[in-house]
Amino acid sequence: MEEQFYEKLILIIPKERVRLKERMEYHTSLHIGGEADYLVMPTSVEEVKEVVALCKRMNMPYYIMGNGSNLLVSDSGYRGLIVKLGEDYSQIVVNEEKHLITAQAGVLLSKLASVAAKHSLTGFEFASGIPGTLGGAVTMNAGAYDGEMKQCLTLARVLDEEGNVLELSYDKLELGYRTSILQKKNYVLLEAEIQLSIGDQQAIYQKMNDLNSQRREKQPLDQYSAGSTFKRPQGYFAGKLIHDAGLRGYQVGGAAVSEKHCGFVINKDRATAEEFITVVNDVIRIVEEKFGVRLEPEVKFLGEFHNIVV
Repeated sequence: MEEQFYEKLILIIPKERVRLKERMEYHTSLHIGGEADYLVMPTSVEEVKEVVALCKRMNMPYYIMGNGSNLLVSDSGYRGLIVKLGEDYSQIVVNEEKHLITAQAGVLLSKLASVAAKHSLTGFEFASGIPGTLGGAVTMNAGAYDGEMKQCLTLARVLDEEGNVLELSYDKLELGYRTSILQKKNYVLLEAEIQLSIGDQQAIYQKMNDLNSQRREKQPLDQYSAGSTFKRPQGYFAGKLIHDAGLRGYQVGGAAVSEKHCGFVINKDRATAEEFITVVNDVIRIVEEKFGVRLEPEVKFLGEFHNIVV
């Protein structure tokens, strides 16, 4: 069955973009994760569609990811196929007349912000320092400082669970705090259109620099992390609750609550996935015991975990 699956797979994706027994620590910002049976890197909508269809026909589990900036993969890895929409799936088209950018899901937000700035387009500066791809940003309506995706997103082309390509206008995206229709219905972003406006290029670059300076000052960017580990609970700040609970620097094995920003759990010293999730669980339990507020992880979990209760 596996040999047959592989033979069919390389008819869709060339061998040089197919990896076998690939360690997922090389594909996540946490640098944690065991082997995936298969990992493929498509370059087109057709390749994505065909790979997903093959997995469904042959009952092969699959998971679609971006650059792994909010993903924790278990130490045992993933029994199935990873579809990585990353650098190979990151085309950008700028319509200068309409101030519109169309981009594939795998493009990094930092690159997209730089392209916008190069064309003197304003409205995407907030995303310049968010570590992730457009796919993840649209799916979770990512935001930072003074902006979020819902302010500039006009259209999304997605793949539904039946393998159909759908075109969703803004009013059908159901964008809320860290959520969207993509998340609710398990749609996969293929590409998106972003509407910006003309601005002063120097002011755009200055704003990006200012925001990124704030990020460097406040966040542990020199450590392996998955960004903010927890969603912001209504009426509170996760980092402050964790700090006030006495958990600054709390550590299990190589995983720890960042001393620089308590909202981040970091891979401090060759942490395992089990150590990381133990810290997450302990933080959730202790904060709830002390303040009656239950934190919810922003990090996604993939694979089998022994102690996952979040």
